[in-house]
Amino acid sequence: MSDIIINLDTALQECPRRGPEGNTKHQRFVRRRRFLEKRGFLKLKQLPPESALAKRETSHRGPGVDQQRGRKRKKVDGQGGQEGAGREGGPKKFPKENVTRSGSKTPGSRPSPQPEAPAAPTRTGSSAAKPSGAKNNCGTSGLSKAQVWSEYESGLVLATGKPSKMVALDCEMVGTGTGGRNSDLARCSIVGYYGDVMYDQYIRPVDPITNYRTRWSGIRRHHMIHAVPFKAAQKEILKILSGKIVIGHAIHNDFKALKYFHPKSATRDTSKIPLLNRKAGFPEHESASLKRLTKQLLQRDIQVGQNGHSSVEDARATMELYKVVEADWEMYLASCPVQD
Repeated sequence: MSDIIINLDTALQECPRRGPEGNTKHQRFVRRRRFLEKRGFLKLKQLPPESALAKRETSHRGPGVDQQRGRKRKKVDGQGGQEGAGREGGPKKFPKENVTRSGSKTPGSRPSPQPEAPAAPTRTGSSAAKPSGAKNNCGTSGLSKAQVWSEYESGLVLATGKPSKMVALDCEMVGTGTGGRNSDLARCSIVGYYGDVMYDQYIRPVDPITNYRTRWSGIRRHHMIHAVPFKAAQKEILKILSGKIVIGHAIHNDFKALKYFHPKSATRDTSKIPLLNRKAGFPEHESASLKRLTKQLLQRDIQVGQNGHSSVEDARATMELYKVVEADWEMYLASCPVQD
C-alpha cells in the first residue's frame, strides 16, 4: 500500500484589518464637534466615551498587535525577576507594610497606593450640558486672534462658511397704491463673496407704480418695459438664496419686498453688527447707514449723484463691510448661536 502524505497548514490566518468606523468625512465631523464641545461653543452630545472609542480602534488593529505587546511585557518582567533572584537564588521579596493604628508606617515599608478619588456625581438636565470652563456671557468668546489662527492652521474651520455659500443681497423699491405709500420690489441684485454678479434684474410689481422714487431707487419708467414679472423673479431669487448665508444692510426690508423669510441663523445684517460701528467709531447700537459705514471703513463714496442708488454697488459694499469683521463676528455667533 502506498503512503499517503497530507499537508496541513496549521498556522492561524490573521484577520484582514479594518479601518475605523465611518468614512473620512464623518470622522472629521466627529473631531470637529468634540473640539467645539470642549471649547464651549456647542452643547455636549450623547456620544460614546473616549474609552469606548479607544477600544473600538484597538479592536480594528487586529489581534496580532496586542498579542505582541503582551509578549514583550512578559519577557521584560521575566528578565527583571531573574535579575532580582541573582545571588539569593530566588525572586526578590519586599517586606509587607506595617501600619500602626495612628496611620504611620514603619521604616522600610513600601508606600501603599493612594485610594482612587470617588467619581464626581453625574448631573442631568441643562446643567450637565455646560462645560466647567465655558463662560455664560455670550458677548466674550475668550479667544485671542492668535488662538483663532492656530485653530485655522490646524485644519479646523470653526464657524465661517464657505465663500460659495455666501451672497450679498440688495433691493430697490418703488411706491404703489394711494400716494405711493406701499413699497414694492422693482430691482434686485445678488453678488457673490468676491463681488461677482449672480443676479441683477428689473422687476415689475403686481400693483401699478404710482411713485418711482427715482432719487433713491434709480428706477425710471423705461426700466419697466422689459422688466421680469414679480412671481417669476421671486422664484429665481429664492432658488439662489436657498441654503446660502445672506448678507445685507437692513435686510429685513429686502425680505419684506420679496415676501420671504430667511432663517436668522443664515442671515447677516450689517446694520446690526456692533463690531462694525465700533470699528467705524460710531455708537454700537446706532443703525448707521450703508453710505456712512462704507466711507468710514472702506474709504469709498457710494450713492452719489442724482441718478439714485445702484443695487449692485450697494450689495458689493455690504459684502466688503461684512469681510471686515467676518472672523470676529462668526466666532461670536458660534459661541452664542442665533435661534431661528
